[in-house]
Amino acid sequence: MTRNVAKLATFLSVFLAPSLAFAATETSGSERSIYGFAMALAVGLAALGGGMGQGRAVAAALEGICRNPNSAGKVLVPMLLGLAFIESLVIFALIIAFTIGGYIAPTIG
Repeated sequence: MTRNVAKLATFLSVFLAPSLAFAATETSGSERSIYGFAMALAVGLAALGGGMGQGRAVAAALEGICRNPNSAGKVLVPMLLGLAFIESLVIFALIIAFTIGGYIAPTIG
């Protein structure tokens, strides 16, 4: 039961809290803090997920190399490519966060 509550709380904080930033009509001093909260949440969660993903990818690659040292050359390049893809998602989240904050003008719409 507590796992379901934790999942629901995580869902609400991740997907509904940033919508508060989009719901604001004006950017007064108090509402500007909502944008800062949404930016921090977006970048923080992206960095957390990216770091966890990169840690698991490196751990799996090192475990594979330890089991078969001759496969180091075959494992290294796909691992680095995967790490680059994971890091690109974190950079996309940073760009989205700056768009939420109004530092980058949105071009869609």
